[in-house]
Amino acid sequence: MEACEGVSGRHGMRRASRRTLTGVAAGLAVAFVVLFAVAVVWWSIFVRAAVPVDEGRSVEVVVPHGASSERIAQILAGEGIVRNANMLRLQARRRGVDGELKAGTYDMVTGMGYTAAIDALVAGPPAVFYRVLIPEGFTIEQMAQRFGKVAGIDVEEFRRIARSGAGRFDFPFLADDHTGSLEGYLFPKTYRVKQGTTAEQVIRMMLVQFGTETSGIDLSYLTGSGLDRHEWVTLASMVEREAKIARDRPLIASVIYNRLRTHMKLQIDATLEYVLPGTKPRLSLEDLKVESPYNTYTHEGLPPGPISSPGLASLKAAAKPAETGYLYYVLTSRSGAHTFTTNVADFLKAKRASRKVVP
Repeated sequence: MEACEGVSGRHGMRRASRRTLTGVAAGLAVAFVVLFAVAVVWWSIFVRAAVPVDEGRSVEVVVPHGASSERIAQILAGEGIVRNANMLRLQARRRGVDGELKAGTYDMVTGMGYTAAIDALVAGPPAVFYRVLIPEGFTIEQMAQRFGKVAGIDVEEFRRIARSGAGRFDFPFLADDHTGSLEGYLFPKTYRVKQGTTAEQVIRMMLVQFGTETSGIDLSYLTGSGLDRHEWVTLASMVEREAKIARDRPLIASVIYNRLRTHMKLQIDATLEYVLPGTKPRLSLEDLKVESPYNTYTHEGLPPGPISSPGLASLKAAAKPAETGYLYYVLTSRSGAHTFTTNVADFLKAKRASRKVVP
């Protein structure tokens, strides 16, 4: 009996062992299936490429303003910058920067990877700068159009602030300007303007430049002439528009000062052209009768304010004119040179001669 019981016990143990092994195998099989399913789901959600990626190709990527992180991830995956949009969002969340991805235009490379893409989006698009040339003699209107065309500055805002917003800027050189306009004070030069800069920021930059450029000019001549700083800039703007060559600037300035001293009307075409629409090769008799404080043919003295933005040479000429007795000048050369005279007879003679040379 004992021998039979021993054999029976061994058979039972073997059967239990087989059942255990079968259960373990089944469990492992189930686990494998579950893990495989999880892997397939993970691959499908976080690994599968949205589009075939041709790595190393440069792509301009535009991330719209207000785009969610989900939309941004879709854009990058759709362009092949990263393989999978969900993985990009997951990694951004792990780094705690999911809400810091910035809008803008980016230069990216396909297949650049999640880390590099996230770093670029957090840093934001590279700054874009525009070079805007503002020549001497430009008016506010011309500047507004130039900044608008080249740098995308709001033309209407620039025009509005420049024409009537002088009071919002606290610069010492504006103290004598009671017109409210910044005509003449927006210094002409080539400016480097960052994309997104506002019209007010551009105008402030130009005013700062005016202060820097004019800080070394000796204005002691103004004391004896009776002119204030605003009138100095006004006079300089007239020199800028009238002079064609460098040597004429201090001479034209001397004519203006001499006429002011003798209470002669300045009779300068450029001041009238400032308020006349369009451009004309010559002013007509009707133009000379236009009623405006800028008409120096009918009003004595300087106009209310500058008629353009003078460059440094014209500002210096207005601060230190040539010492002459000239009261008249006329353009007599195609090169832009003027002939200067002390009396009306010589002026008329030069004017008649000029018509043979200057159309």
